[in-house]
Amino acid sequence: MVTTPEHDAKIARITFSSVYPHYVSKVETKGRTKEELHEVIYWLTGFDAERLQSLIDSKATFQTFFREATLNPNARLITGTICGYRVENITTPLTQQVRYLDKLIDELAKGKLMKKILRK
Repeated sequence: MVTTPEHDAKIARITFSSVYPHYVSKVETKGRTKEELHEVIYWLTGFDAERLQSLIDSKATFQTFFREATLNPNARLITGTICGYRVENITTPLTQQVRYLDKLIDELAKGKLMKKILRK
């Protein structure tokens, strides 16, 4: 997927803290826990609970969030469709990273086993 500069700029400006409550709600509504959500975020980004909270409190944008992340080398194994796009075909790194996170959270909410979500 080739995105437009406007689309990429919009994604970059979204604050992680504005979508985080939706992530929590999505997984808890489906019977998963906030701790499992944090495990998924840690796996993808390397952020522990303290660093994650710091980024939420500072209202970090997705651009800052992923710039400071240490992306898991196995993130490239995340494939499939999210928001109508195949994540492995997204050409803009930041947009792809945000969609990686969306895909992992979607898998968590759908009840997929943690070892499969974390590509172990």
